[in-house]
Amino acid sequence: MASSPSALPRDICAIDFGTSNSAVAVPAAGDGGGMRLVPLEGQHTTMPTAVFYFAEGRHDADGPPRAFGRAAMAAYEEGVDGRLMRSMKSILGSSLIDQVTDVGGGRGVKYADMLAGYLKHLRRQAIQNGVEPRRVVLGRPVYFVDEDPARDAAAQQSLADAARAVGFEDVQFQFEPIAAAFDYEQQATREQRVLVADIGGGTSDFSLVRVGPERVKRLDRRDDILANHGVHIAGTDFDRHIELAGILREFGYRALGPARAGQPPREVPSGVYFDLATWHLINTCYSPQRVMELRNMKPFYGDVRHHQRLMTVLEERLGHELAHRAEDAKIAVSGGGGCQIDLGLIESGLLVDLHEETAVGALQSDIERIAAAGRETVAMAGLTPADVDALYFTGGSTGMRLLAERIASDYPDAQKVRGDRFASVATGLGLHAARLFAR
Repeated sequence: MASSPSALPRDICAIDFGTSNSAVAVPAAGDGGGMRLVPLEGQHTTMPTAVFYFAEGRHDADGPPRAFGRAAMAAYEEGVDGRLMRSMKSILGSSLIDQVTDVGGGRGVKYADMLAGYLKHLRRQAIQNGVEPRRVVLGRPVYFVDEDPARDAAAQQSLADAARAVGFEDVQFQFEPIAAAFDYEQQATREQRVLVADIGGGTSDFSLVRVGPERVKRLDRRDDILANHGVHIAGTDFDRHIELAGILREFGYRALGPARAGQPPREVPSGVYFDLATWHLINTCYSPQRVMELRNMKPFYGDVRHHQRLMTVLEERLGHELAHRAEDAKIAVSGGGGCQIDLGLIESGLLVDLHEETAVGALQSDIERIAAAGRETVAMAGLTPADVDALYFTGGSTGMRLLAERIASDYPDAQKVRGDRFASVATGLGLHAARLFAR
């Protein structure tokens, strides 16, 4: 991360609070030290945006017993009794933010408090690295919520409220793809128009930004931001489509019911499958009333095995495990080829083959919408794809070959550059914080 010309105050930090992963930047020690990413778990400077609530343990003033990041994922994968929460950022801008959800052991937690607890953990990690942050730059997507300015503003306000609740007094925001452009700018040797494609877990954001070695010295960069645009489609949506197309068909999704006299077979009701494939809605499938309703729907199924498998998932609360396996399958096919999904925990010997063609079919519509958002960003700036000098990829989902190649195909003459998929935004936010808060 580029150096600052003078010592930075020790009460600042930058946080990339991502749908899938998060990172924190703080001032480096010494004069002119600039900003650095702090280790959050061991030597890792990023950590999964995940919280695991243990079913057993003492509830104190800091909330129910929890584990964060990789420790949360490990507890879940080891089968510890409790509840894993991921994709918390997706709750911002929805009515869920003020609702309470069951986290096991007869305890409930507000989603807003869950989010604040994670931010508090990140702030503590910053404190352990020699700073006492009161001022923060938080990254935000271009749109938390598509085509709804009121809900989008409410989402940012909820995130700001959570940050203030855990000790931040001055909360500033910067668009995540613009932060990534600041990171790219460190390697720019001439003035360029760079289209940043920041494809993460919850949103796909594009910014067309003018960068260059002379422009980096300017604090006010508003006239260098030529356009920004985004859609609320990204990695978790890919996971959902993979689960629906590659896993849940074995549980009755889009299956037909029994033939009845004089009537064609009807499709099995699909609501439960969409909820099972949406991480923050999975727990709603486990309520006693809903389980009873679905148990009574057995006559709707033409293949009784589908209903039996579905009820196993609900009664043994295996929905999060299915979602996790869908994510693993997405990663496995992201570079091309296929994989086999082992669902033996549901039914002995149950295996599902996921071919690249199936994945392409499931994701094609979303990929096209994401690529269209990139083209629209360029058009909003009054430019054409030929005017783009560089295409900068960042965000975890840009590791998906199908997606990256499709976006790149619209800009054949642009230089293709890959940043750190998980740290480029945090690095850029740190650069912005240093400029914004410098003495």
